[in-house]
Amino acid sequence: MKNTMKLRKVLSTLAAFVLPALTLGAAAPAHAAVTVDGNAWYTLVNVNSGKALDLYNWMTGDGAEFRQWSRHDGANQQFQLVSSGNGYYRLKNRHSGKVVDVWNLSTADGAAVNQYTDHDGVNQQWQLVGSDNNAVRFINRNSGKVLEVAGASTADGGDVTQYTDYSGRNQTWALVPVGATTPPPGGGTGNVALPSSFRWTSSAALMAAKPAAQFPEVAIKDPSVVYYNGLWHVFSTQAKGNGWGLEYRSFTDWSNAGAATPYFLDSTAIGGGYRAAPFVFFHAPSRLWYLVFQNGNAAYSTNPDIGNPGGWSALKTFYGSVPQIVQQNTAGGNGNWLDFAVACDAADCHLFSAGDNGQIYRSQTTLANFPNGFGNTVIALQDADRNKVFEAPQVYKVRETGQYLLIVEAIGSGGRYFRSWTASSLGGTWTPLAATESSPFAGDANVSFPTGKWSQGISHGEMLRSGYDQNVEISACNMRFLYQGLTPGAKDSYEKLPYRLGVLTQTNSPC
Repeated sequence: MKNTMKLRKVLSTLAAFVLPALTLGAAAPAHAAVTVDGNAWYTLVNVNSGKALDLYNWMTGDGAEFRQWSRHDGANQQFQLVSSGNGYYRLKNRHSGKVVDVWNLSTADGAAVNQYTDHDGVNQQWQLVGSDNNAVRFINRNSGKVLEVAGASTADGGDVTQYTDYSGRNQTWALVPVGATTPPPGGGTGNVALPSSFRWTSSAALMAAKPAAQFPEVAIKDPSVVYYNGLWHVFSTQAKGNGWGLEYRSFTDWSNAGAATPYFLDSTAIGGGYRAAPFVFFHAPSRLWYLVFQNGNAAYSTNPDIGNPGGWSALKTFYGSVPQIVQQNTAGGNGNWLDFAVACDAADCHLFSAGDNGQIYRSQTTLANFPNGFGNTVIALQDADRNKVFEAPQVYKVRETGQYLLIVEAIGSGGRYFRSWTASSLGGTWTPLAATESSPFAGDANVSFPTGKWSQGISHGEMLRSGYDQNVEISACNMRFLYQGLTPGAKDSYEKLPYRLGVLTQTNSPC
């Protein structure tokens, strides 16, 4: 139920507080890190929009709706967390004295969240899940669904509903004591910084080629990975020996990754032919999974259910043709346009790509218009030495610092390695972090192999994210990297090199 209320009280005497965009919490619950003072009053600030949970129009009756609104710390934006026991709380509004209630005990996605007289009902009880008070998801005891701003809206008046938990920024809230300063810009906790150098330890090779009768495979490459609904979902390039395709595997734990059976996406509506270097994410506004990949252009497919590998749509492309700047800079055999990755903020989505020529490109469109409207393709990063900015760009939001981290694969004297840069926005400017072969983000110089060195160099891979939506967030406190590795001394044509996949774990965490 949503009431139709057109009047809005103007709060001209209250100062407005601006909360910069926050960052997403870790995918795995960390209940102990969220602290609650039962005597305190809190403002609940949405991580995606920076706006507060608001009792709309200051109504006091049962059924009055909650929306988001610019923060002013008025009584209609203040909540006390009243314990129901067993880790559940009711959210009591200071103005009305009533609690946040999923209307009519609904368990449906999109069900209204209104206020109602407190009767300690299961539809009024919420579990707080998150890594700290700046990144909390509220899970309803009755439905198992989370409190969210519908459609990832950033506007005053955006609807507040319940929806299936996908660790989205629009489903994540900062629990801010009334009168307290807001979290640091970018959503960082303020006490963690990325290190200036990195150290890693590598697993053994965890995933290898698994050919099937009608699907030849000599290597598995270019992985993209998310954790969702209790499973790791890994999309990779299927190296056929004389061409490229896409494959999918899923498993519960990395210890059984090797037993996972590949599903070859040639058999889906994506179809056969040149498809490579996948990148997967959940686009929260459209409630669709996107699989982005190269096919000579920047291609994508969508699926409402990542767990259904047969459900991917026929491919489309972001561009009608290769952007002019890319054509010019890769003409005459001077590179190839490839390795596409998406990263979004609260307003825009950015598509990053490589030229195999010392240049990384960036295009953008609005979050609302995605996947349409990509334009203004520019050079985001470049180096006169093409080997130093080669391919496999990935961009992540670092939850604890609010920074963006860009990693790019390079070719060094000892094999492939990754360089890194940081920026305060997706538009750059990018400042080198760990960016040399002797002190890389990840490479032979800073990776140890406790079970024996099985890879020469660290090649195309992806960070294990703390969420899985379009914001592509990672935690500085739990950095792991899924990468493709090559047996030292292996030699063959590029299409036949026997790449396998392993996982790096950072050993010098700043946390």
